[in-house]
Amino acid sequence: MIDLYTAPTPNGHKVSCTLEELGLPYTVHALDLSKGVQKEPWFLAINPNGRIPAIVDREAGDFAVFESGAIMVYLAERTGRLMPTDPKGRSLVMQWLMFQMGGIGPMMGQANVFFRYWHETYQPAIDRYQKESHRLFTVLDGRLAEHEWLAGDFSIADIANWCWVRTHRWSGVELEGLPHLTRWVDAIAARPACAKGITVPPRPEKAEQVVKAGQSMVVR
Repeated sequence: MIDLYTAPTPNGHKVSCTLEELGLPYTVHALDLSKGVQKEPWFLAINPNGRIPAIVDREAGDFAVFESGAIMVYLAERTGRLMPTDPKGRSLVMQWLMFQMGGIGPMMGQANVFFRYWHETYQPAIDRYQKESHRLFTVLDGRLAEHEWLAGDFSIADIANWCWVRTHRWSGVELEGLPHLTRWVDAIAARPACAKGITVPPRPEKAEQVVKAGQSMVVR
């Protein structure tokens, strides 16, 4: 059994979608980030960086893994699925996973900050991060013009990028003129496992359980 410590964010969804695609049983511990639960000592013992997501693999001697991309790689290698084992195939998946972690995620995240949350309108920052996010989208569109998936077969690279790109409107970026990226977004949304993964954990207004440290729900 795997304990998943998470919240309803793109990085959190990267791991819940991966777990769903792999069919692994897991227990969800939904953290209330607004109350700073992720900075409490008990959670810092799991993830010293005080961010979600993180997992604890109970079957591997309570082995803790933090950073969403590292968790995805761990789960893929643990099961032998969603990432090839040959050096070139593995490298291709890792390249597109790093593309998300070093580009798509940070740029869309900054777009979110300045477009949605900043206390005043700072248009140069909004323009910068929205423009760069869109540029990265064109890179994905170009790749997907010649490939069904980003790195050979469907993989954690697709999951990682999709969990962010699907939220493009929240960043104020549209997919107009990017037909291949749009096709790919829709194709992954139609996968039952990913469709379920983005509902984990339920958003606070929809959750039946109170999301506080120590409370959880079991999946499967």
